[in-house]
Amino acid sequence: MNRLAQERSPYLLQHASNPVDWHPWGEEAFARARAEDKPIFLSIGYSTCHWCHVMERESFENDAVAALLNEHFVPIKVDREERPDVDRIYMTAMQALGSGGGWPLNVFLTPDLAPFFGGTYFPPDAAMGRPGMLQLLPRVADAWRGHRAELASTGAQVLEALAGLGEAEGAGPERGELLERAAGHLARAYDPRVGGFGGAPKFPSTVNLAFLLRWWAEDPATRGDARAMVLRQLDAMQAGGIHDQIGGGFHRYATDAIWLVPHFEKMLYDQALLAWAYLEGFQVTGDAAYAETARGILAYVARDLTAPEGGFDSAEDADSEGEEGRFYVWTPGELESLLGADDAALFVHRFGVTDGGNFEGASILHRAHTVEESATAAGIAVEEARRRLDAAAARLLEARSRRVRPHRDDKVIAAWNGLMISAFARAARVLNDLDAARRAERAAAFVWDRLRDPATGALARRWRDGEAAGRGQLDDHAYVALGFLDLYGATFDTVWLDRAATVAETMVARFQDPKDGGFFETPEGDPSIRVRMKDGFDGAEMAGNSIAVQVLLVLGRLLDRAEWVAFAGRTLDYYARRLASMPTAMPQLLAAMLLERAPHREAVIAGEPGAADTRAMLAAFDRRFLPFDRLLLAGEALARHLPFTAALTARGMATAYVCVDRACRLPVTDVRAFEQELGLTAAPRSSG
Repeated sequence: MNRLAQERSPYLLQHASNPVDWHPWGEEAFARARAEDKPIFLSIGYSTCHWCHVMERESFENDAVAALLNEHFVPIKVDREERPDVDRIYMTAMQALGSGGGWPLNVFLTPDLAPFFGGTYFPPDAAMGRPGMLQLLPRVADAWRGHRAELASTGAQVLEALAGLGEAEGAGPERGELLERAAGHLARAYDPRVGGFGGAPKFPSTVNLAFLLRWWAEDPATRGDARAMVLRQLDAMQAGGIHDQIGGGFHRYATDAIWLVPHFEKMLYDQALLAWAYLEGFQVTGDAAYAETARGILAYVARDLTAPEGGFDSAEDADSEGEEGRFYVWTPGELESLLGADDAALFVHRFGVTDGGNFEGASILHRAHTVEESATAAGIAVEEARRRLDAAAARLLEARSRRVRPHRDDKVIAAWNGLMISAFARAARVLNDLDAARRAERAAAFVWDRLRDPATGALARRWRDGEAAGRGQLDDHAYVALGFLDLYGATFDTVWLDRAATVAETMVARFQDPKDGGFFETPEGDPSIRVRMKDGFDGAEMAGNSIAVQVLLVLGRLLDRAEWVAFAGRTLDYYARRLASMPTAMPQLLAAMLLERAPHREAVIAGEPGAADTRAMLAAFDRRFLPFDRLLLAGEALARHLPFTAALTARGMATAYVCVDRACRLPVTDVRAFEQELGLTAAPRSSG
């Protein structure tokens, strides 16, 4: 066992028995590199990464490769999920050097941590156009001995270039122009056949969906195409193999262009953001299928990614028994043995299971036919078909649970828990689901009690096996503040409003750049972080700045914190300059721009919280897509935070006020009248 045996990270522990003399990231390794005058071989990945497993088996368990690494280098392993700051620096560096990006990420550094060469997956011997470790390592060692000055110069230039990435000179485009250009770019990149953007591989790109729905909501009469793009993608994803048809939740991405064949790992942050997307799809359309997909995501997280202490685990692997996807695929024979011939035939027709399969001889379940089509094929009523399919899915899920499960990464990441708290809280409102609210509260209490230092207010990055560790990043603080804010909206318990504000205070103090605007991703004081960067991309994990701005705009307006609103505006100005040439790099930030320019409107309801008429008023708001508005429940606790609500009281029954910039229109006590005040004239939709 090497030094990684003393670590808590599941990814590092996976490499603890390698013959490579791994070090964790830290001063011990850096000091050794300086003392022995050796370059560092830095390898970054995460525990549910398929190609990380491949490289470990092929290269890091190879004695000849290990001997070269141990002789000529100081090898360091990093879990990118625990140290996203380290990952971001060196991923950006490799992209700047033209080496591409992805995991595993393998980078050669000088002893003072400057990157000079690297890449992603390296097999032991050259293959598939990739250099082999057995040839590459001696060449890099020779270059270090013979051309050290040039390599050090390259590393210094890369770090200098990274430091310059945060600079945004000039005025940049007007925000309205930036938003128009982003919407146009997404329309051109959109795949009209099966939704999504671009070809294979195809990612959910939920940030695009969030922006497009808000772009549509700002002007529904002229922007219907944006809504249609979102709904087409939601339909295609929930029907495809990227969606776990019997267990709920979504896989990481589709390896093809039609959402059929996924990369099978399941990440917590994907579940949260896709739950957001399907809940919003339900609000926009009233389509119960979207609500059901959202419920399936939450059921999966509750069943398979919830820690006993209440927090949420990070991910499940793509592989089991050494094969990707083995846990999830089926053959017709397996189905018939579990379901019987008649139910198996119905299920096979509905979910596209064939003798030849669609993935290495077996079948990934997908909705090949509608329930109505399968009922017709079987000669039975639609309701009977639906009942039998549901019962079959339950039996298959139980049978699947007896298979060898993929590895589960059980560390609790503060940022991702913030997102999942938000998702459960939003579901509690949109679906009127009290259990979802309780799960969100339990996880939020866990984060507050276990991942927050009461002395400093700062969050730790992760918790595992009773230990909180790692300095929290910007995204930890921004996402957790958002989760607490959404939890207030689900429970109207002002303790969560207080805690959201407390975390936001810490976020501003630790990460803001008062000189240029925006937030740094990392706190000050870590000498191993050569460059404090500001993220510039909303991908599967949203930029911390995008959510930080949203949090400051909402809390600043609610709590009359003008300095927060002003700093959010400065951050948007900063990114408007950075995004001039590529506005779609940060769709979630563009959604925050739309929020900033929207009227400051609050719906305040006064009434007994548990009374039927109060609940009806709340539901009238929650089942609609109103992304720029806030819903408040008047009462003594809220009045201490927002004094203007003290004068808004119930008049014998639940009473609603619609307030713009704190100017409240005449109260209404009828749900339909409340909807009209909000500008909603259509009949209320089904609760799903």
